[in-house]
Amino acid sequence: MAAAILVPTVAAGGTVWVLRMGSPEETADSYLRAWNKQDYGAMRELVADPPADFTRWLQRFRTDLRLREATFERNASAEDRGDAVTFHADLRGPRDWDYDGELRLVKRVGGWKVAWTPAAIHPELKPGRSLRLVTVKRDPTPVLAADGDRIDTPGTPGSVQQLVEGVKQTYPDRFGTRDDARIDLYQGEELVKTLVKPASGTPLKTTIDLRVHAAGAKALEETSKPASLVALRPSTGEMLAVVNKPGGFNRALLGKYPPGSTFKVVTASALVADGVEPGQQVECPPEQNIGGFPFHNAGFHDYGTLSFRDAFAHSCNTTFGAMGVAELGKGRLAEVAASFGFGAAITPGVPAVKAEFPAPKDDTDLASASIGQGRVLASPLNMASVAAAIADGSWRPPRLVAEKLMPDRTLRPRPLEADVVRALRQLMPAVVTDGTAQAVRFPAGTAGKTGTAEYGSGKEPPAHSWFVGYKGDLAFAVVVEGGGAGSAVAAPIAARFLNALA
Repeated sequence: MAAAILVPTVAAGGTVWVLRMGSPEETADSYLRAWNKQDYGAMRELVADPPADFTRWLQRFRTDLRLREATFERNASAEDRGDAVTFHADLRGPRDWDYDGELRLVKRVGGWKVAWTPAAIHPELKPGRSLRLVTVKRDPTPVLAADGDRIDTPGTPGSVQQLVEGVKQTYPDRFGTRDDARIDLYQGEELVKTLVKPASGTPLKTTIDLRVHAAGAKALEETSKPASLVALRPSTGEMLAVVNKPGGFNRALLGKYPPGSTFKVVTASALVADGVEPGQQVECPPEQNIGGFPFHNAGFHDYGTLSFRDAFAHSCNTTFGAMGVAELGKGRLAEVAASFGFGAAITPGVPAVKAEFPAPKDDTDLASASIGQGRVLASPLNMASVAAAIADGSWRPPRLVAEKLMPDRTLRPRPLEADVVRALRQLMPAVVTDGTAQAVRFPAGTAGKTGTAEYGSGKEPPAHSWFVGYKGDLAFAVVVEGGGAGSAVAAPIAARFLNALA
């Protein structure tokens, strides 16, 4: 009831009791507290001349909006006029809603009262009007590129549409068909206006850079074999481009290939970490028996004695196979491979396979693993992240969405040893300037590694063509299935890609 108290005051002839009226704010607070409790009887007591349908108005307001919760509080910070108090309504139901309303108050004997009309519920209400909750289908959640452009439209390149489908597969709750609701104001049976629109799905922004993606797609145009290109931002792990040709199978993220000599980035890192210097002299014979199995260089080339830097640049299989066995051992190489993400289940926001480095069984298996053959397997995304680790100095889990949205956030960046980074930043540029890719016209500042990964059997088995590398804050991997020599096929694709962005 209205706040009013009797207070004594001294007057001639003795004490006189005077009725002090409560404030409009006190009455409003009592009214709103009763509304929170749905105590319509107490609310009615605080209303001046309540209409016969007072309770029905309040009940209909709640049922028409199908409210689960409703909270009403006076706006303490607002500058209320003497006869009006503003309040804030916070409603929870099929369509959450909050708004500001106003209670007008009048003086009556014994205190302040609410001068009630339907507008005391919501400012737009008056006799003959009603609020209605209308169920509608929710608009699809938009999927965006890094610049905010939508990439879930029919005109989007096929490889990008593959990513969109992968995102929807990873986040089904954000893309499932769900009902939504709006709140309409009616005058009788005629719609006056919509007060609250349906809540459209919060857009899901990806890290895809459509300019980088277009450059990758153009670079693959000249190859007739199945191929893919992945580009990352080394400083963040953001996936900038994922291109597959032809479409259908997302080989860039789901394909498992022997990485061939591109894995020598990992092997070289392990050797450098254990003390090998880029200028150290090593042997590179044309063929060498390791563990009872003959290993040979491409074309059985004999490089004789040369620096470790040049052995990397010329991709000496006999050097890396022998050093992997003699100086690393299977446990050490596996440990360093793990620091580059091998064995880690990556969750970039779309389905993706992990790189595999099974424990070598013997010296022959270890020598094969040291040159990226045998049972070592990786996707283009996996190998792009290896190149990105050298560019940045840390291996970072690749991601297509914001870090807070990644399904598994337990993977953290793994810093590489400073000596490893320093050495590999000498070795990888040498591949382009003096080594297997020197005949390819790369833009200045490119560092990389070719790979020719044999698969199948026979005297001259077929091979996948690889090139991985980086330039500035851009890392990438290219694979061409059955393409042959990495220097002849994948490296020119990578050069076209980088030159298109220059």
